[in-house]
Amino acid sequence: MTTPPLGRTTPVKGFLAVLSLLLAVTVWVVGLLDSLGRPSVAPALSLQQQEMALLAGSALPDPLRSLLVGTDPAATLRDALREIPLDRLDDRQRLLLASLEGDSDKRRLVLAPPLGSPDLQPLQRALVDDTQSAQLSVSERELLADPKADPLLRELSCLALGGTTVDCRQQAIARAVARRLVLAELLPLLALVLGAGLLLRHLWLLWRGGLNPWPALTAPPLTLVDMVLLVAGGFVVLGEVLLPLVVSPVTAALSRGLAPPLSQAVSVLFGYAALALPPLLIIRQQLKGVDPATRPEGGWLQWRLRPAGTSLIQGGRAWLMVMPPVVFTGWLMGRLLGDQGGSNPLLELVLRSQDPLALILLATTAIVLAPLFEETVFRGVLLPVLVRYLGRGWGVFLSGLVFAVAHLSIGELPPLLVLGLGLALLRLSSGRLLPCVVMHAFWNGATFLNLILLGG
Repeated sequence: MTTPPLGRTTPVKGFLAVLSLLLAVTVWVVGLLDSLGRPSVAPALSLQQQEMALLAGSALPDPLRSLLVGTDPAATLRDALREIPLDRLDDRQRLLLASLEGDSDKRRLVLAPPLGSPDLQPLQRALVDDTQSAQLSVSERELLADPKADPLLRELSCLALGGTTVDCRQQAIARAVARRLVLAELLPLLALVLGAGLLLRHLWLLWRGGLNPWPALTAPPLTLVDMVLLVAGGFVVLGEVLLPLVVSPVTAALSRGLAPPLSQAVSVLFGYAALALPPLLIIRQQLKGVDPATRPEGGWLQWRLRPAGTSLIQGGRAWLMVMPPVVFTGWLMGRLLGDQGGSNPLLELVLRSQDPLALILLATTAIVLAPLFEETVFRGVLLPVLVRYLGRGWGVFLSGLVFAVAHLSIGELPPLLVLGLGLALLRLSSGRLLPCVVMHAFWNGATFLNLILLGG
């Protein structure tokens, strides 16, 4: 491990570092506490899976139906909707619950408050006034004939109004939803199984001494004070607090007149770019004064873009191996503490968005910008400097902890810490930064794909 000359810490630099650290800790504490009041995306994901299971059940082969749908998906969805307070159900969910209620009195109770959407009010009146006839009336058939209608709501309300499965079920839609459900359920399962196998093999080779030794770590010639200025001052104070005050009005002007999904995606993209700009400029300035003669081969950040295929393999394999411990940590925290909420709002936005352009912008932010920026800061600069001063163990742990805390979610902090540890170990074992970006992009991309499959 090389030890380049260290930067000099002046009194002004030290004062700015202390001030930045105090402000950053305050911002992070407030953000973490606020995350407890932010809803979790887990209940929405669970409901979406149950809706898809009910809609796709008839199109699934028997073995997959029992595995993915269960014995009574209608009762499962009904019970899940019943657990939500009536005043928190949206119009669509109230109509779904009413259609699933076999008792007419319970149905009327669910639909007693008026719906806010005029388009759904005729269906509300039909369900309230239904006489439980054995077949659909002419007016009810006309009401349910809209080809653009919500397929699950149409099917359940059609059955509730006396229609037969022939009248109500749209088999082509059921098959399409079944394909999405299979992919959403089985792809993560296959990745977990493969990742567990790779992880066990890796641990076996480690125990037997069959792994290649780690390459020497090249750290930028920066001090711990520089790291405080970078993370606390650049990432938090400038990137998360001050610059958004300037960028938000500009983003609002650019997104004015756009539909909500697209306007929100534009805000996310420009907001993240504004967050990334100050730390990147600080890194550039910190390395600008370094003697070029001391610059190692591959640069201070050790991107080492070639061979790109090796980085792809290393990043993909590390992503698979980190999945089991991250998922297990999330499951264990849920069992011990329950759902603490605080999911990234971007997850709910992706889950609900049906605008292709909005999804492209959100994917650009999550799969391209976030891995590039976060790996540059946390594994490109912070980790090597911490390792040089504190040793490998503390360097890996503290860089992972800062990475997890920076996402401002108490509920997601333990799994993010495990993910940060995995990214740090990949950086040390590969000697390159690009595999970390690939691994991070795989992680965000897999999450994004799963939300797309379950969304809409």
